[in-house]
Amino acid sequence: MQRILRFLRGYVKIRIKGYSPERFLNLCSHHQIDIWGLQPCKNSYEMYVKLKDFRKIRPIVRKTRTKVVLVERFGMPFFLTRCQSRTWFLAGAVLCILLLMFYTSFIWDIHFEGNEKWTDEVLLQFLEQEKITPAMPKGKVDCADIVRKIRQKYDDIVWVSASIDGSRLKIQIKENEDTFQEVQKEEKPCDLIAEQDGVITKMVTRSGVPMVHVGDQVKKGDILVSGRIEVCNDAKEVVEYQYEQADADIRADTQTEYEDEISTYYEEKRYQNQKRMQVFVEFKNWECHLGSVKNSFPKSEQYVMKRQVTLGENFHLPLFYGVKVAKSYQIKEKRYTNEEIQKKLSENFKQFSKELKEKGIQIQGNSVKIHIGKKSAVAKGSLYLNEDIAKKADTEILEIERNKKDESFRTDD
Repeated sequence: MQRILRFLRGYVKIRIKGYSPERFLNLCSHHQIDIWGLQPCKNSYEMYVKLKDFRKIRPIVRKTRTKVVLVERFGMPFFLTRCQSRTWFLAGAVLCILLLMFYTSFIWDIHFEGNEKWTDEVLLQFLEQEKITPAMPKGKVDCADIVRKIRQKYDDIVWVSASIDGSRLKIQIKENEDTFQEVQKEEKPCDLIAEQDGVITKMVTRSGVPMVHVGDQVKKGDILVSGRIEVCNDAKEVVEYQYEQADADIRADTQTEYEDEISTYYEEKRYQNQKRMQVFVEFKNWECHLGSVKNSFPKSEQYVMKRQVTLGENFHLPLFYGVKVAKSYQIKEKRYTNEEIQKKLSENFKQFSKELKEKGIQIQGNSVKIHIGKKSAVAKGSLYLNEDIAKKADTEILEIERNKKDESFRTDD
């Protein structure tokens, strides 16, 4: 505060020379003239003194027979004096300060951190429904209310923080990564059936009645594990059925056909030196541009480079600038070499094999071969796999017909 007051009132740096500078300092202290920054300089002293006190030291200088040299001037009075001949510059500086004060009273950007499931667009749309949008006054922003509304809307968001940094509304979100909804449903009995043809190589049954064994060959749709359990009496007769969900790990050797076809020709873009450029400045819905990207090129592509004006890290202004470029190109049809075709088809097959591995499917072998024609090339053959072939299917509910026995009574005559 002391430095600010000194700057507003103005102060000077002086140099004192003479027979008795110590007496000059003592008289300044006696007359309550504020002096600071005192330091020796060869055969003299340098110090700072307020502008109003500088006018009071003339009698002291005469009395002590010292010499005062004005070294440097500081503060607002001297700045305004220098700006008297630059009226428009001073007016522009004042206008700039007023505009900055106006812009800092609004929110110009909403920034999200930590959100993965809910995108920025979805959250911005929700906030817009709650009348929380860019260009709204800071005084109307209630961070606690924003946090409460987000928590009420999205159950899987476990933590929210809202704060204002400069002209930016910053919302930090923590989502529940282990979110799941427990749906209370009555467990329906089910079987495990074969999803495709194969030979069983592994079978571990946890519940249900196994209908096949390791080494058996099964067809698509065959029941592997039944969810219907027979309950028999002492005479080995089925008296009722119990039902449950069949559960088992079943793997089998299977065979599937693989085919991948690509064209032997491709289109290559050759960019030319012809291009059009447009520089633009955008403020909300208003745009000012220099140049044009309208062209008569047979084929062209456009791209935009756009940036927002910021002061520091968190002060975002509603002002954008950038450039639009339209670039001309020609398309030339070229043919892959045989080596490029084989490499491309091999990479596709490796990617396909990687995707199978991620699904838990093992490739035991393959007979895939590449055939190259004039207009297309194809990789075709059989894959020998080992995979889980079981899938769930509803269990057929059976009812046992019970015959009522006729009871006869014998009477003796």
